This record gives sequence, structure tokens and C-alpha cells, in this order.
Amino acid sequence: MEKIRLNNNLECPVIGIGTYMLSPEEAENSVREALKTGYSLVDTANAYQNERGCGRGIKASGVARKDVFLSTKLWPSEFGNPNAVDETLERLGTDYVDLLFIHQPAGNWLTGYRQLERAYREGKAKSIGISNFEGRYIDELEKKWEIVPQFIQVEAHPYFTQKDLRVTLDKYGIKLMSWYPLGHGDRSLIEEPVFAELGRKYGKTPAQVILRWHTQMGFVVIPGSRNAAHIKDNIDILDFTLTAGEMAQIAQLDKNERYYHRTEEQLVQFALWKPSFEEA
Repeated sequence: MEKIRLNNNLECPVIGIGTYMLSPEEAENSVREALKTGYSLVDTANAYQNERGCGRGIKASGVARKDVFLSTKLWPSEFGNPNAVDETLERLGTDYVDLLFIHQPAGNWLTGYRQLERAYREGKAKSIGISNFEGRYIDELEKKWEIVPQFIQVEAHPYFTQKDLRVTLDKYGIKLMSWYPLGHGDRSLIEEPVFAELGRKYGKTPAQVILRWHTQMGFVVIPGSRNAAHIKDNIDILDFTLTAGEMAQIAQLDKNERYYHRTEEQLVQFALWKPSFEEA
């Protein structure tokens, strides 16, 4: 497994299993199979309502907890809950996480970030991050953080490479973790001729070429799947390297166009919605 070094000198695997939109049972199965296949990064969130399932999957895999890089996210309704971090750890069945995000810049998000900083100081989070903090939100946080985050998790793919955001990230050594890494399943991205051509050259699928592009961009990527064969395929990307010329070819696809468009009204609703933690 390739790893990247964070700005606090810890290391993180470049590819992991994402669990967005998986039920607790599906998350348990996917996490177990992923870890058995060679993954060592697991990403979940309060809002996914499957943290207990992820915790069970880690235990069922037989992989030691110290060998798993576990990432989760506090939801905005939890920012004012002084026990939110401990309750999250209880659901995951662990006494620390390797990476703790705040999920959205909604509600009293600075209170949420202070919770992350406190968890970091107490050793309950080995690293911290922000999710979906782009534009004015990261600009505002930059003036207020006491501890620089190690990660930001945002939409990123060859059609949307986060070029502007990366100027700020590079200044602080903040790493990018990609969601929608394959363009939210957009066939027009996956079927771009350059990916078919490179797939033939390296004996890989277009999706595998795109995932390898992410890691060579310096991104961490977390594709999710319920399918054991897809989980195995997604990690089978570390035995080839795209050339500088090929990376430049892919760079020409950047349209600076995202698939997810969040509104201010949604941010208000995010702060009001509370996940159900009575998962199976």
C-alpha cells in the first residue's frame, strides 16, 4: 500500500473503502472484505448512520486496529454536543480515530472545529480534517484555527480538479481526500477516450486508470462499493504509474465543473437534521 505523509508527520494510505449510502450491514460486509483484500483505510460518518457496522467490519476482518486508518465525521447537529466525540468512538468500538472531520460548514461550525482540536490534543483523534469547506468557508477557518487540519474531503475528479482550492492546501500541507472520484458514475467521464487508451496500455479498466490518476495527483481516494469484486478491482491500481505526459493528457479534461451543488438553504437544514444513531 502506498501512503502519503501528513503535515503532522503521520502517514495515510492513498486508497480506502468509502461507506456513503451503505446500510450498517452493507458497511460491515464491505469493510470486512476490503480489509481482507488489503485495504487499510476506512471512511465513514455520523450522517451515514453505519458507524457501528463499520466497527463490526473492522473486528470481523481480523486486521488489528492499529493497522487500520479509521476516518469519520461529526455532523453539524452534533457540534454543540460536548459528548459527540466520545459517542462517535463508542459507536465505532474504538478509543480513537485516525482522522476526525467536521462534515459541513453548517450551524456553529467553529464550535465543531474546536471539538476536533480538543480531540486531537486528547489523543482521541490522531489527525483532523474539514469536509466540504471550500471558498469563503476555508478562508474564514484559516483565520480561526488553532491547529491546522491535515485533510479536506471534497468532490474531486478529472472534470473538477479543485485547482483553486489546492493553492490554499499546498500552503499548509493539507491533503485532499476525493469523493465522487469517478464523477458520480457519469459515463461521459469514465468513457473519455484517454481512459480507454490508457486502460489498454496498462491492462486496466478506465475506472482503475482514474483512481490511479487521483493517487498520482497526491489525493487520497475512497471509492465505495457493496460488491466484493469491485472492491478488489478498486485497489488493484498500484502496480502501474501514469507518465507525466499521460497525466498532462488527463489534465486537459478539467472543466472546473462539479456534480454536487450545495445551497445555503441546505446548510440551514443540515444544522437541524439529526442522524439516527439507533442503527442495527
